[in-house]
Amino acid sequence: MSDKVKILLAEDDTSLGTVLSNYLKAKSFDVTLCVDGEIALRRFKEQLFDFIILDVMMPVKDGFSVAKEIRKTDTEIPILFLTAKSMKEDRLAGFDAGGDDYLTKPFAMEELLARINAILKRTYKEGKKETAFTVGDVNYDYLQQTIDIKGQKNKLTTKENELFYLLIKNQEEILDRNDALKHVWGDDNYFNGRSMDVYITKLRKYLSGSDRVEIMNVHGKGFRLLIKK
Repeated sequence: MSDKVKILLAEDDTSLGTVLSNYLKAKSFDVTLCVDGEIALRRFKEQLFDFIILDVMMPVKDGFSVAKEIRKTDTEIPILFLTAKSMKEDRLAGFDAGGDDYLTKPFAMEELLARINAILKRTYKEGKKETAFTVGDVNYDYLQQTIDIKGQKNKLTTKENELFYLLIKNQEEILDRNDALKHVWGDDNYFNGRSMDVYITKLRKYLSGSDRVEIMNVHGKGFRLLIKK
């Protein structure tokens, strides 16, 4: 990306917010700092941003609520959560709210920068990422989060969409189970694994109307999107 990456930073701790903002500006980011979630949401609606950093525990409107509001209109902009909590349930809540990553306080500035750059590299690859696909008799739109089979259209949730996108990108090859868990859920633990199995079942239900596309289990490895000729 040739222009400066515009970051919306919401942090109610003014000291930490100022330190983070100054650090990121020194690293050539364009940063807008907000002290609560409501202001952050207002700024998001007023300006164009490339990346969002949200403190979870904020007055007026918390980070999860802000993320859910943002995801109603923008499913692509990267969101990184900052929190003092490290409980598994809180991490899951962050990903369910539409977050791409989760950083627990206290953290090193270098780690924050590494997380931001990793997400940007994944999100903004050179050239526009392919978002519309036709496989067999299935039309899939990543941006619209829809699967259309013979005119029957289903709207996907964020996690269903990310999981199906991985299957599409790895079609006819094995999608490693742990890789998928880390990409979509951020952690390949047992609890997340059971959750992913539920989402795979939902995706299979959407594909039940297809004569040519199905999701196959590959025992001990993961899944494969099989396209019949």
